[in-house]
Amino acid sequence: VLPDSVLASMPDWLPHQRLNLGLDLQGGSYLQLEMDTNALKTERLTNLVEDVRRTLRDAPIDFSALGMANGVVSVRINDPAQVQNALTALQKLNQTVATGVQELKITTGPDQRILLGVSDQALTAETVKAVDQDIEIVRRRIDALGTKEPSIVRQGADRIVVEAPGESDPERLKEVIGKTAKLSFQMVDDSVPPAEAAAGHVPPDAMLLPNDEGGSLLVKRLEIVSGEMLTGATQGYDQNGRPDINMRFNGQGAQRFGDATSQNIGKRFAIVLDNRIISAPVIQGAITGGSGEITGNFTVETASNLALLLRSGALAAPLTVIEQRTVGAELGADSVRAGELAGIIGLVLVVTFMMLAYGGVFGGVAMVGLIINMLMVVALMTVGGAALTLPGIAGLILTIAVAVDANVLIYERIRDEERAGRKPALAIDTGFTRARVSILDANITTLIAALILFEFGAGPVRGFAWTLSIGVMTSVFTALFITRLLIVLWYRTSRSKQLPI
Repeated sequence: VLPDSVLASMPDWLPHQRLNLGLDLQGGSYLQLEMDTNALKTERLTNLVEDVRRTLRDAPIDFSALGMANGVVSVRINDPAQVQNALTALQKLNQTVATGVQELKITTGPDQRILLGVSDQALTAETVKAVDQDIEIVRRRIDALGTKEPSIVRQGADRIVVEAPGESDPERLKEVIGKTAKLSFQMVDDSVPPAEAAAGHVPPDAMLLPNDEGGSLLVKRLEIVSGEMLTGATQGYDQNGRPDINMRFNGQGAQRFGDATSQNIGKRFAIVLDNRIISAPVIQGAITGGSGEITGNFTVETASNLALLLRSGALAAPLTVIEQRTVGAELGADSVRAGELAGIIGLVLVVTFMMLAYGGVFGGVAMVGLIINMLMVVALMTVGGAALTLPGIAGLILTIAVAVDANVLIYERIRDEERAGRKPALAIDTGFTRARVSILDANITTLIAALILFEFGAGPVRGFAWTLSIGVMTSVFTALFITRLLIVLWYRTSRSKQLPI
């Protein structure tokens, strides 16, 4: 109710929360994202290739033709007598996932080959875990943009729905959310001339990656430092005044970065972001301070966005936008006006009915309880950080009917007791006592339905269910305690011989 100027001038010890409006009431952006499960599986198999290579070398077992094809990793054991030893060694890579099944399917094929694939159950479990991780990372990225109360929820097994109220530029939102932002530092491999590498002569422990200059560069597969070892990233300026990114490593990252730079002075290392080289500087000396900088052809905006992505962490798997919508502020304002009009009409009709049916005193008490009930609903939504949506307004209006429904039950019971010849005080007490069971019965069944809607619904359905649930609980409280208190106070003051009901 209070304007911003009054709210800002209030003492700090008073609550300053406001009721947040949802996407459909204040405008904003809606995105539906789908996780690329194929990319997730490909990355898992790529890591598995390196695990197989390291395991067989450590054994040591002579092998060849290690690679990935048709969704499995294949390796040929050169000595037939070592196939069983290789199986035993590779079995150590197998882990039990949360569902209790083995992560890998390890079988033998013709020509002394061993085939390793990821089980469907393990991939499903990994997808669920990756979606949870991506939801948290998307939340961090949106919070860094300054968007208040975004709604980020899972939809199905591999989809995420993002609602950002007040964010009117979905393209900016897509740019920040959609980048995987997987950062790594890898040594440049100079053992093969660039022309030969471009022709396909790539060593097994290296890979050819594109760079920002339109060419490509051969780098070692082994990561010196990964983005998970970053503790901070901010936009800054280099010694020439050009925008860059300053970063800090944790203890493990600082140690590994220091060791790599001290052992490779005069050589180049590549800064790789999402499988693209953004910089490949020459190591001039050991960098042991646990910090460094990324330079490149950045503007202030691109450097700031990249720093934000690095701070929030890399996505577990790429996200693809499959649906986007923008709700304009004018449409949101129209929805608010429509909701206000519906609420006023509903309130006036309910007040009129209660006054005609139960008189000025009891009808007035019901209206005071109803107003207190509405204030409690809004207060609880504000304190809980819930956002009011258009379906939420529908739930709020339905709460008006739910609230007076309890009064109707109480008042009809009081009427029955008075007709039975009981005195006013006893009729009031008995009416509240005997109506309590019916009130709890009706409201608990409504609450069960609302909780089911909240559990299985999404987006607008949840907003309706949440508002209705709060309204049910507050209406029971106001009917059984506030209304009773007001009627008892009136009776003690008036000492009426007959109830005006």
